[in-house]
Amino acid sequence: MEPGPLPKHTHPLELTKSHEDSHKITVLVVDDHPLIREGLTQILNGANDISVVGQAADGNEACAMYQQLLPQVMILDLRLPKMPGIQVLRELGSLRHPRPRVIIMTSFDSDHAVCQAARAGAKAFLQKIAEPQQIREAVRRVARGESFFPPDIGVRLLEAMSKPQLSPREIQVLEKLANGKSNKEIGAALYITENTVKHHVKSILKKLDAVCRAEAITIALRRAGSK
Repeated sequence: MEPGPLPKHTHPLELTKSHEDSHKITVLVVDDHPLIREGLTQILNGANDISVVGQAADGNEACAMYQQLLPQVMILDLRLPKMPGIQVLRELGSLRHPRPRVIIMTSFDSDHAVCQAARAGAKAFLQKIAEPQQIREAVRRVARGESFFPPDIGVRLLEAMSKPQLSPREIQVLEKLANGKSNKEIGAALYITENTVKHHVKSILKKLDAVCRAEAITIALRRAGSK
């Protein structure tokens, strides 16, 4: 009787590598620019405790890859084709899977967009010109469940989020004001009383820190232009 094949043994180095990989922080990089994706991947894979497990170039791909790979951390650009970064945050936040721990990479040209991301669950923010060490540190801290806000971004984010937000009805009233409508005309168009319109206008002026309707309209248009 011929002896059967000898059992195949895994090389000790392979076992060690597998053990090391299982303890690395897994990251999904999402950006529509290939050079940025590759640059972030090289920076993160250069650390012994971090591993990029996937790259996505648009919002739809990001959602699909997250559900497939379930990375511990996602680095997400806000401006993406097919589905913007804010919508990606909301879509993934509604899943039954563990909610993603997301780092937003931004040029910070829109305070409003960054505020939306924070309210949608983003854990950290980084400028796209951030140093490699800062990027790695943000990944480590977010993986531990912490937040990460560099001082320059943190100050601007707090200032932006402290601004009172107009209610949907107040936005409707402000739009009518911008079109030159009177209180009576606004009330008729929105099916509310003239006194209710006056109440909304007073609230709008207070929230926008404006002294008159014209200034309120100017401030609102300036904010809209930064979105």
